[in-house]
Amino acid sequence: MIIATLESVLILEEAEQLARMIIDSEEASVYRAAYHDLQQDEEAQHLIREFVKKKELYEEVQRFGKYHPDYKKVMQEIRDIKREVDLHERIAAFKKAETAMQKLLDEVSVCIGTEISPYIKVPTGNPFFDSAGGCSGGGCGTGGSCGCRKTG
Repeated sequence: MIIATLESVLILEEAEQLARMIIDSEEASVYRAAYHDLQQDEEAQHLIREFVKKKELYEEVQRFGKYHPDYKKVMQEIRDIKREVDLHERIAAFKKAETAMQKLLDEVSVCIGTEISPYIKVPTGNPFFDSAGGCSGGGCGTGGSCGCRKTG
């Protein structure tokens, strides 16, 4: 059983305020609008469904590689549908909004982590935020063999 202390309650209240600020941010507003527009666009939804179908076929073909009888055909089809998806105005707007939202969340995570310690590992999935050879600066447990800074 966890006993809530006054300090932990205050921290949770501050976290809720931070979450509300993020929800009310310009990035979140743009993201929600782009998501709504994407959901309402029948052509975009059709493209996404087609892409998912082709992706499943692509994954099946990948199991056998170039030895699969439909390898070239499926590879061409997946490239074509991917290009259509990437160039669709609403899908591109949503991806841009999604990236901006993720960047904001990554920045907040890094700020919180580095305030605690510069060695806190904050998984961002963004190499811009990852320091020293791909690890979060605090070492990764490989003894530095991956190129990160060895700590300890």
